[in-house]
Amino acid sequence: MRPKEDLAPLEHAYRFAADRHLGQTRVSGEPYMTHPLLVTRQLADMNMDMVCLQTGLLHDVVEDTSATIEEVRKEFGDEVARCVDGVTKLSKLDLASREERQAESVRKMLLAMVNDIRVILVKLADRLHNMRTLDSLPEEKRLRIAQETMDIYAPIAHRLGMGKVRSELEDLAFRYLEPEASEGLLREFEAARPGNEAFLNQVRHLVEINLAREGIPARVETRVKRAYSVFQKLKRQKIVLDQVYDLLAVRIITDSVKNCYAALGVIHNEWHPIPGRIKDFIAIPRPNLYQSLHTSVMGPEGRHFEVQIRTDEMHRIAEEGIAAHWKYKEGRRGPADDDQRISWLRQLVEWQRDMRDSGEFMSTLKVDLYPEEVYCFTPKGRVIALPRGATPIDFAYAIHSDVGNTCVGAKVNGRIVQLRHPLGNGDVVEILTQTGHLPSKDWLAVVKTARARNKIRHVINTTERAKAIEIGQKYLEREARRLGVQLGRIPRTQLEAVAADYGCSKIEDLHAALGYGKYSARQVLQKVAPELVPAEQTPEPAAPAPERPAAHRPGDDQDLVVQVKGIDDLMTYRAKCCNPIRGEPIVGYVTRGKGIAVHSVNCSNVQNLMYDVERKIEVEWARAVSHTFPVKLLVRTEDRPGMLSQITTALFTEQTNILSLETHGGETDGGAVIDMTLEVKDKRQLERVVSAIRRISGVRDIERVNERT
Repeated sequence: MRPKEDLAPLEHAYRFAADRHLGQTRVSGEPYMTHPLLVTRQLADMNMDMVCLQTGLLHDVVEDTSATIEEVRKEFGDEVARCVDGVTKLSKLDLASREERQAESVRKMLLAMVNDIRVILVKLADRLHNMRTLDSLPEEKRLRIAQETMDIYAPIAHRLGMGKVRSELEDLAFRYLEPEASEGLLREFEAARPGNEAFLNQVRHLVEINLAREGIPARVETRVKRAYSVFQKLKRQKIVLDQVYDLLAVRIITDSVKNCYAALGVIHNEWHPIPGRIKDFIAIPRPNLYQSLHTSVMGPEGRHFEVQIRTDEMHRIAEEGIAAHWKYKEGRRGPADDDQRISWLRQLVEWQRDMRDSGEFMSTLKVDLYPEEVYCFTPKGRVIALPRGATPIDFAYAIHSDVGNTCVGAKVNGRIVQLRHPLGNGDVVEILTQTGHLPSKDWLAVVKTARARNKIRHVINTTERAKAIEIGQKYLEREARRLGVQLGRIPRTQLEAVAADYGCSKIEDLHAALGYGKYSARQVLQKVAPELVPAEQTPEPAAPAPERPAAHRPGDDQDLVVQVKGIDDLMTYRAKCCNPIRGEPIVGYVTRGKGIAVHSVNCSNVQNLMYDVERKIEVEWARAVSHTFPVKLLVRTEDRPGMLSQITTALFTEQTNILSLETHGGETDGGAVIDMTLEVKDKRQLERVVSAIRRISGVRDIERVNERT
């Protein structure tokens, strides 16, 4: 592959890794060295430099053997050591949970990526081989790795423009996360394959004839849309397979931009374009520098298909992304500093430095990695790329933090709009500002970008914290006067020791916690001056009642199933917006006067509420009790006789009680919607119910519905 390159450094890395991994095997039983060898081969196929190839061979030696980073640095130099360290996870650190380890490992990887993009290229090659060999792992681990791949690594590959890697990662993860949907779609594809191939061959032949007639040099390829991409579209748009306009596609690869537009004219002259389906990513490239012309047309036999038109260089960049621009011969570590594909990464690192909570970091990271789909303009013509559904507030923060903070209104295409107005492709947006204005908490519920959310949280957190410190200090002083404790005579060191007992590093942090209502002033004063403030006595019950649960409080049916870790007698209630059920991971949020609101960690409102991590509190499910939870499900099905009977039979088999059930027929796609509320004991029972309904022939989609707040 590289006849003129000295491969001695690569051989040295191989011998070092083979020696350290000697005797180790993978779960499949293969010698462990097969993994780093195949990772390195993937990197070689991407034309990576020698440092990257050496890192591929050595990427697991620090994590899985007795080798240290210092040894790697001594043997292979600083560059290789830095890359190996960037890829190495933090599994050896004593962190509180697997989630925290994952968050810190990803955080470390992102920081390393800013300095050397080869870190993520090695990690993507590593993840790709792991996903190809996932069958040998236990199911729980398979699902965890597949979900992490879908949430983090596939989107990173997309943001770096690496279409081939992203596609394979998504399809492999889809196979494990949605096995029934994956197999179902593949069966449909296979059944339709002969007809699709014949149709695409006919179209390709016609395209080649028409392009040759116009003297446009081109290579014509065909493809069927990937299973996961189809699944996403079906789920998002609530449509059936026949309504996917870009299921079949023709790709025209020509020699120049001029001929790209000429080829588009040829296609539209032959077939009628479908309105609203023409996209020009050549004039306005995607943020990952993807360029192509897209159009959907009504072809022979009334069948629609998509046409993508691009140059050879555009095609190479679409497939390989950032790896296509690798400049190892010039001694560079990757793309130029102003490359759009990594500008998002620098912004990511900027906001993540201030994010203390690992769960918040991972959730916000997943949001930030979603593909950007809307392109708007400033009045001066600057293009701003934003996620679909983004608002003028997101636009304002994309321009500058100060513009976002002082935003009071917006004009879109010359007309005043609300700040929650969703922006569309091509909108010209003008932001109206007012000096001294501060963002509102309500903005957190409407913004779509991590940058905007983080900046808003920062301002609100600073303001709220200052208020909480003031309230907490006054609360403590008032209670001290009432109990006869002279706070002025208490040494500061003693107050700091008490603050430390509550997990606060400073007295101000303790005041803030008091202001938020996390602790009572009497509890604090009892620790400060135990001789003056006796501990509160809890009255004993007149007679034991072991058969009955604790006394009911408002919202009692919910309070009994969740409790705060390490703190007794705090009122809790399950949030209505997500209605968490036993078995789901949960998080508590301190509210003023209402107790602890308990949310599912996946609740869409959690990130809007948790702008201040000081108000977050750990909660857990209490001991198993005879308690059921209402869960609302929306099922989309074919409209045929016997469907409702099959669904109710499945629910009866799973011993699930139906609280309410309503059906709606006559949908435009010939389907029906079943809206039902069930009683379930825990997450596991819900998963069994959903799986049983999915297995029924004719069920198109099923989703859990939560209340909006």
